[in-house]
Amino acid sequence: MVSAAEWAVVERLSGLPFPVAEVRPGPGGAEWGGPGYWVVALRESRDFWEDRGAEVVEPAEQEIEAARDALAAVLTSRWGAPRQVELAPYMFPEDPEEDVPEPLGYLAMVAVRLLCWPLPGAARWVGLAVGQADREFPFELLLAVGELSVLDGAAG
Repeated sequence: MVSAAEWAVVERLSGLPFPVAEVRPGPGGAEWGGPGYWVVALRESRDFWEDRGAEVVEPAEQEIEAARDALAAVLTSRWGAPRQVELAPYMFPEDPEEDVPEPLGYLAMVAVRLLCWPLPGAARWVGLAVGQADREFPFELLLAVGELSVLDGAAG
């Protein structure tokens, strides 16, 4: 189920002007962004520093994936079927000197794929990913908003 607070974040970030410089989250872990993007963790599982057993990790991951699926269903009913973007090419670009655009660079470090919806009448997209920074860290449901031009040529 999608909470009213989560939907409010989708609505706010989908129309919020992008920052002109990098913005990092303050206390409380709000959204962060930079020129052309915003990212926020909508939900987070527990961490796995003390217990990395499958009986703990798998349900936590499934819960975050279910939250992603529920929000994806709402976004799909509003904006149509999502585009799936494989993030591996952004983690390991063919040209190591290539600048990887954000937020795809960050997302590629924590997630495998991104579901994204182009916003009608806007040159931006809204995306969802399930990410985990490392084995001990929580799973996160990540919401990203970016410039549509970043997806040109994106692996799908």
